[in-house]
Amino acid sequence: MPRVLPGPATRRRHKRVLKAMSGARAARSTLFRTAKQTLLKARAYAFRDRRARKRDFRGLWIIRVAAACEARGVSYSKFMGGLKKACVFLNRKMLSEVAIADPAAFDKFVELARPHIAAPA
Repeated sequence: MPRVLPGPATRRRHKRVLKAMSGARAARSTLFRTAKQTLLKARAYAFRDRRARKRDFRGLWIIRVAAACEARGVSYSKFMGGLKKACVFLNRKMLSEVAIADPAAFDKFVELARPHIAAPA
């Protein structure tokens, strides 16, 4: 019985990796070993950064809301605490969008939170 060599499977695997790396420069898109290493690293970065992007956006929203609060003479933390006590459950993304797109509506949120903000002792 003849011995079966892994030629077609290897070629298929190599083509799949090289096709995935087609946008890379120099040896990273032409040499299998280099392309495979780069692809592994790229996929690891992609996995990590999908999670990091969520953190980055939350930070951006907080900065936007904090800036809008400071313009109205309220600190971010007191504003968020006041909203929570006023039973206004709006996420930071929506609050930042309101602060940018509709400042008058954001003023109303600040007025809703004000009675629940403790006066400094």
